[in-house]
Amino acid sequence: SVHSPGEKISKLGKLLSLDNEVEFYRQLLSFWDSSSSDSIQDPLRSLFTKAIPATKFSRLQGMELMDMASYLPDDILVKVDRATMAVALEAREPLLDYRLVELSFEIPDNLKISGSKGKWLLRQVLQKYIPNDLIERPKMGFGIPLGDWLRGPLRDWSEESLSPNRLENIPWIPAADIRQMWTQHLSGEVNWQYHLWNVLMLSNWMRGS
Repeated sequence: SVHSPGEKISKLGKLLSLDNEVEFYRQLLSFWDSSSSDSIQDPLRSLFTKAIPATKFSRLQGMELMDMASYLPDDILVKVDRATMAVALEAREPLLDYRLVELSFEIPDNLKISGSKGKWLLRQVLQKYIPNDLIERPKMGFGIPLGDWLRGPLRDWSEESLSPNRLENIPWIPAADIRQMWTQHLSGEVNWQYHLWNVLMLSNWMRGS
């Protein structure tokens, strides 16, 4: 799993070696290593570099802006919208009310993070209304056995989507490297589930299927 202790330590080590906040943010959210092909990195680096006027904001504010420009609309909010609309629910995100967003950029960084505690000010407010054991609970993800699915019921579809002919038609990725990752994943040598899933989605989107 990508959440195994070894992989977490490896990712932390790579993050600590970075001195550029844009690259730090990109590497924090990306499954792709900084040493990956430049053709994979360039679109993200270009987006973040152009979107964030670093001189006007603190590092924390810059990362918040990058969240709003990419992670929220391209990932988290998409998942919420699809999951709720699939069962005919209309979701609302009150913390994204534009007035709260504007206020958040006026709040000093030290009221957002205190020591190792994130969302510090929000936690203080919630403690007035919600039992502390509900506030301090660890995050609970919604992981699926994607790696096993790619080796099992999705194997034929994945093989077709990752075929040399399909990959060579995608100019932004190194086809030979992806094929090697696919071989390693099938053998169980390395769990490349999330890397491969990204490429699978791109391959099928490019094909229009």
